[in-house]
This record gives sequence, C-alpha cells and structure tokens, in this order.
Amino acid sequence: MPEGDTVWRTARRLHRALAGRELLVSDLRWPSLATVDLSGREVLEVVSAGKHVLTRVAAGGDDPPLTLHSHLRMEGSWFVERTGDPHGRRSASGIRAVLTTAEWTAVGHKLGMLDLVSTDREAELVGHLGPDLLSPGWDPEEARRRLLADPARELGAALLDQRVLAGVGTLYMAEACFLVRLTPWSPVSDLEDPEGFLALLHRLLHVNKDRPAQVTTGDLRHGRQHFAHARSGLPCLRCAGTVRVAPIGVPPQDRTAFYCPGCQVGPTPTDDGRPQRPLGSSGRAAPTRGYRARR
Repeated sequence: MPEGDTVWRTARRLHRALAGRELLVSDLRWPSLATVDLSGREVLEVVSAGKHVLTRVAAGGDDPPLTLHSHLRMEGSWFVERTGDPHGRRSASGIRAVLTTAEWTAVGHKLGMLDLVSTDREAELVGHLGPDLLSPGWDPEEARRRLLADPARELGAALLDQRVLAGVGTLYMAEACFLVRLTPWSPVSDLEDPEGFLALLHRLLHVNKDRPAQVTTGDLRHGRQHFAHARSGLPCLRCAGTVRVAPIGVPPQDRTAFYCPGCQVGPTPTDDGRPQRPLGSSGRAAPTRGYRARR
C-alpha cells in the first residue's frame, strides 16, 4: 500500500493538472457514483490527507462544493495524461474515474475507494485520522499524545494505525523502528525519546516526498536504499546479520514487518529458522506467530 509521501506526490500532480480548470468530462465508474456528472465545475484543489486523496470541486447550480475522495489501497493509482491521448496500456476494466479538462486528463486506475460528499462533510471520511505527517498543520504534540495513549501496544501496530498517525505504512514503520534499534513488536513504552522518534518519522517522509525513490539509508544505489524493509533473507547493511520478516497485528488486518535480530532489541516473533527470501520472491518461509523476548 502506498505510503503518505507517495499519496502526497499523487495529490500534488493532480493539483497541478486540474486545479483552476473546468471539468469537461467526469466519468465515475463506481456503482454508487455511476450517474454523477461533475462536468462544468471548476476543480478548486487536490490535497492529500494521510493516504487519502481529496479532489475539491466548486459549487454547481444549487449544489454545494463537493469533494471526490479516493484511496489507492494496494493497487490503485492516479495517472495524468494530455487530453486526447489514449489511456496507455492500462486495462479499461481497471479504470474507476476519468476527470477531463481541456489540457489534462486524470485517470484513476484500480482505486480502492471512491466517494463523493459535500466538502463540509469531509470529516465523515477522514476525520478519524491522526495528525498527518505531511500536513502544513502537522501537530507533534497531538501525535505524541496519540502514540503514547496505549503504552503497552506494539510500536509497529501503533504506527500502522492511521488514527494515531496518518501516512505511515509498512516501509516507514520498519525503517523507523530499525533506526531507533527497537523491534516493531516492542511496546510503545520502550521508546526512550518519543518526541525525537516522531521528528525522525516526520523527517523521513519529508525527505522523500519530492522524489519517487523512498530512501532511508541515504544511499540511492539499488538494494541499499532501506535498512530492513523488503530485505528478508538479505544481509543487514549495518551488522551483516540476516534480516527477517514476520506478521504484525491481528489477522486479517495483519501486515508484514521486517527487522534485524542483531540490531534491534525487544520482542520478536519466533519462526522455524528456515531461510527467508526477499519480499516478492517465491518460496519464502512463513514465520510462525509465537513470540520470544530479546534484550
């Protein structure tokens, strides 16, 4: 699932293409929105809220300003093309939204969510989110309060909970935990410097929001961009031990968490010790869900 920096960059690209322009065509291929027509309305702005994209359009006739809300989930994406160009090699069956202006066309492909509400009701869709790490109104004090609200909670699970922080996914969760040398299954209370940890997360997302490559090591070379994420079975860049992966969270909402047993202290899931291949490889051994303590 795309992280907050990727969604922020998507919203910025849509804003540059659509904002201040009139929609000539709107084709929303979503069951509940199939009869909606936004043509004739001006796009006011496109912004991100954590992992959500909010496209705000002006009032039309007796109708109020509206917000088209989309979420990419695992496979979704927005593409921007010159109006009149074919929609590339993307399958027509995957197209969920088409917003066309005189110059640019935005195509939402395999979107995970699509909603339309009056702009004054946006909170019904994103009001539950915690502080957005990439928002101009980033509130570190509120973020600290939410993060520390349940000291016994697994740190990785808390970071993935968008009600705590908006925009963190498995990549930044794993990398931030690695950088403070705690396993993702460590309790939140093990953080020695919560303020510094939140500042680290804030810096990681900000550094990467303007570039397509998400780099947490400072090394842009392929295979050296991350310390732990997606490196199961590979040598740790810090200690040369083997990076491992295990589930975190409660099924079916559990996610993958990568960690280095040599560099990170705290609880770690046990597994059968078989070699694990990098994320995306076939044949990776599935870890068991038991736990053991490491200090």
